Amino acid sequence: MEKRHRIFVAINLPEDIKRQLEKYQQNFALNQNTEWAKWTKKDNLHITLEFLGYLTDEEIGEVCMAVKEVAERHEAFSVNLTSILYGPPGKMPPRMVWVEGEKSKELANLRKDLEEALTKKVSFIPENRGFASHITLARIFAFAWKAIEPEERPEINQNIDLAFTAESIEVMESESKRGGPAYTVLESHSLK
Repeated sequence: MEKRHRIFVAINLPEDIKRQLEKYQQNFALNQNTEWAKWTKKDNLHITLEFLGYLTDEEIGEVCMAVKEVAERHEAFSVNLTSILYGPPGKMPPRMVWVEGEKSKELANLRKDLEEALTKKVSFIPENRGFASHITLARIFAFAWKAIEPEERPEINQNIDLAFTAESIEVMESESKRGGPAYTVLESHSLK
């Protein structure tokens, strides 16, 4: 049986943005009882554009070609990160602590083009959920969250002001490891 790899397409964050987000994580962890969440490692912080699931080596090759073609059609653009909150908004119990950014026409167009290209190249079926660009800072353990009295649940709602230029998109693999997932960039394609 051919080995399959857990693949997604993402925008990686610059190192300085990862460090700043890590500081926010540390502040929350120091000021709160955070046994109800698993914090994302700094090196794993990214914006997922599309999760593709488990693919064969041949399918990964097709994905890489599609991502390259899409990247060549789009220019680098600015990403403005504005808040840290529970996500997805309106979900109870929340599933994550995440960073949201301003709505971006460039990001929406890139994702739409990527979705269309992947649908043509591989047996990819879009999730048909609304796209909410976000960076996952922590995943919440539902059972631990429910055990906290509602009035004792941490307040996480903070405005931030961080910006960076998205200059590339990456095809990435996620592997389960003892200490949590490890992400590997398989290919990186520069935006024009």
